Amino acid sequence: DMAEADDESFALQLILPEGGKTAPCCPHGPTLLFEKVSKRGERGRRFYACSACRDRKDCNFFQWEDEKVSEARLLAREVKNQSKRPLLSQEEYHTRFTTFISLPLDEKKFCQDCQILLLPGEREAHASHRSTDVSAAQLRRPSALLRPLDNKKSNAQYLFTDRSSHFLLDTLSALGYTKLLCVGTPRLQELIKLRNLEQKHKPMKSLLLDIDFRYAQFYSQDEFCHYNMFNHHFFGGEVGILQAFLTECDEEKVVMVADPPFGGLVKALANSFCLISRMWRKLQSSDGSNADMPMMWIFPYFFEPRILECLPSFSMLDYQVGYDNHPLYKHGKTGRKQSPVRLFTNISPKDIILPKEEGYRFCSVCERDVWCLNKHCAKCNVCPSKDGREWKHCSACQKCVKPSWRHCHSCGRCALPDHPCGLSQGKEGCFNCGSLQHKRKACIQSCVVYVYGDDGRNIDSS
Repeated sequence: DMAEADDESFALQLILPEGGKTAPCCPHGPTLLFEKVSKRGERGRRFYACSACRDRKDCNFFQWEDEKVSEARLLAREVKNQSKRPLLSQEEYHTRFTTFISLPLDEKKFCQDCQILLLPGEREAHASHRSTDVSAAQLRRPSALLRPLDNKKSNAQYLFTDRSSHFLLDTLSALGYTKLLCVGTPRLQELIKLRNLEQKHKPMKSLLLDIDFRYAQFYSQDEFCHYNMFNHHFFGGEVGILQAFLTECDEEKVVMVADPPFGGLVKALANSFCLISRMWRKLQSSDGSNADMPMMWIFPYFFEPRILECLPSFSMLDYQVGYDNHPLYKHGKTGRKQSPVRLFTNISPKDIILPKEEGYRFCSVCERDVWCLNKHCAKCNVCPSKDGREWKHCSACQKCVKPSWRHCHSCGRCALPDHPCGLSQGKEGCFNCGSLQHKRKACIQSCVVYVYGDDGRNIDSS
């Protein structure tokens, strides 16, 4: 095995799609092109791999860029791709839903094994499966009815708490947004529809784009599109539905909120969001021809450098996004109990008011709301904390650092007390890989994906 014979590690660089070049498809749509780069900077052979799955156990697609693929293999690939597609179309699923909601309450059943709503004539085929009754309230909250997917590298579904969901909708509504594009945020879609029914808030329109086709059972064609945010692929070709939604008429204002899997490639996601923004821009009047579509991207704070590198107009807010079904990403006021997930947005931070009752305060110098423990540093002239703890200023480093870090005179920088000391000899080096030869921005490992050996097949992630 070549992976065992050669233990030199390589980084993979994502090569963004070029106009006119068609990538081969796996069950998750067009694949992404990667290039292997050694630590010495040598560039290797390019290959295509799945856009959504970074673990080969989930999708083992692999093809060299310059590989000649036989007709037989192309046919077998297409058969496999077809077999992974949903059995019914979005329209057919919605027709079933219309029939389902008209059934008497005692006939409304949901198969937990197959994760589908059952019509009366289908129950016999599912007799040996676990099924449950479905109430009207559950039909309005499908995210609570469906079993969450849990592969953090491709389609993890960590669902917002109601606290975070209401905060997002209240904030965006106060800013005048009337249409919300929900990219991987089913809880927001549900809450918008519930709030519209209650008629206690300003009505909003919403469109859910999600890779989980199970949601097609609960929404019309104008409310849901089967979509892969890593390659901007619409599985049913529903791009026209998105275009119609992004069109602003009669004082309408569109905003996007995206909650990607945290193991996803930042560069691929940023490219998809830029394509959505470009589509929005083309649909608007010529007055705002240079404007960017308002967006919120929900991601852990430690991805801030990568996100800002891809989208310089974005900034990170202190708001901690909470999740119901994640053991760590919960709201808290102390140390590591706090959620590391933040809002990245191109909306001005001055315009976003964070809830004081949850521990946020206004910094008059920064002119924005920050977390209560994020104290303004007069020397740095910022509220520096990223992780929710109170950071401290290091005069030697001339910047604020985490409270658990200490200045090391041997290394000439701040680090954890038990760090490997003396290796950097006064140089800070690369944040990603520790090399003293370059900084993080020039690091070939900044793509987050790694392989071992030189056949490109053992794909793994950091």
